[in-house]
Amino acid sequence: MPLFALALVLVAACTHAIWNLYAKRAAASRHFVWAYSAMATVLWAPGLAIVALPTASWVVLAALLGTGVLHVAYSLALQRAYALADLSVVYPVVRGTGPLLAFIGAAAFLGERPSLLAAGGAALVVLGVFLLSGGRTNRSGLLAGVATGALVAAYTLCDGWAVKSLLLAPLLVDWAGNAFRVAALAPRTWRERDTLRAELAQYRWEMLAVAVLGPLGYILVLSAMQLAPIGHVAPARELSMLVAAWLGGRVLGEGHTGRRLGASVLIVAGVVALARA
Repeated sequence: MPLFALALVLVAACTHAIWNLYAKRAAASRHFVWAYSAMATVLWAPGLAIVALPTASWVVLAALLGTGVLHVAYSLALQRAYALADLSVVYPVVRGTGPLLAFIGAAAFLGERPSLLAAGGAALVVLGVFLLSGGRTNRSGLLAGVATGALVAAYTLCDGWAVKSLLLAPLLVDWAGNAFRVAALAPRTWRERDTLRAELAQYRWEMLAVAVLGPLGYILVLSAMQLAPIGHVAPARELSMLVAAWLGGRVLGEGHTGRRLGASVLIVAGVVALARA
């Protein structure tokens, strides 16, 4: 993986872990996804003026529709998972299942042929992520995390195809996903607008944080996918686990420092292997 692509992924990993912390804090909100998507749609719209917009075609529209459907499903599944289990359970499972399936999918469907070193690096990353879950047995939380991770793999492949093969701007792909969420969730949000007003007062800072950090991190990831194989970028994103482990210990007081440090070493080793492959 080129060093610049790795640098993009490192920054994205930090932003991703931080916005997930805010999302966990707002797990009880029914309209959190709609609210932060609406904020992101407005905040990031000016950027569309400086990116190359594609000529409309059925393929482009299908790609943007695909990312919209997958991202709305992912966002709702993630909030559901956070309502069922702790950040330290959901996050590792989601981030472990997603890159594993994306790595396999990139090789199976997009023609990428990973080297033995890259495959070993991906395995180390996934192993480290699952060790960070601590072997916990909250079945509903684990199952929700696995389902969310599968959606991560699906949107990673879809969006990777959009930016690599169709040459769509990463900002456009992310913005389209947010705009789709706003439209898809608008009917329910309108019916429960009194609840929305109360949640805006209670969670406005969490919503704003995700609206800023979520698109920023994902745009960086999609930009990295334009420079490196998807099967390398997806596992490398799991450096966010280092940040999440620190946040869990310092902000949420979750402890387990020794185990998390050991798992983090595996993740770092895996990312180094991917970067050198």
